[in-house]
Amino acid sequence: MKKVRITVMKMARYTDLIDEYENPLENECEMTLGRVFVANGWQMPEGMCKNAWETLSPYVMALSHGASDFFEGWMKNKKSAMLSCNDGFRPVSFLLETLEEDADS
Repeated sequence: MKKVRITVMKMARYTDLIDEYENPLENECEMTLGRVFVANGWQMPEGMCKNAWETLSPYVMALSHGASDFFEGWMKNKKSAMLSCNDGFRPVSFLLETLEEDADS
């Protein structure tokens, strides 16, 4: 099993949707552009948004166990995936990349 690097690549904020549909939040998304997490195998890294992890975890699990080439040619790097969290108000795009480093037992 391998480690997987998760990098925050892009962040969006749809204020028109927030103003119209969302109740005020005490804590908004705490991700920052360029932030890097390393998943030890399929385990959620400390500080990772739980909501984002729900979207990313199936791909992290697959990559950590050797899967590659999702959707037959989607990514230039076959051992990677570009995914966004499911927050419709402030989606965050993450790049997942399999590392050569083995996960800790």
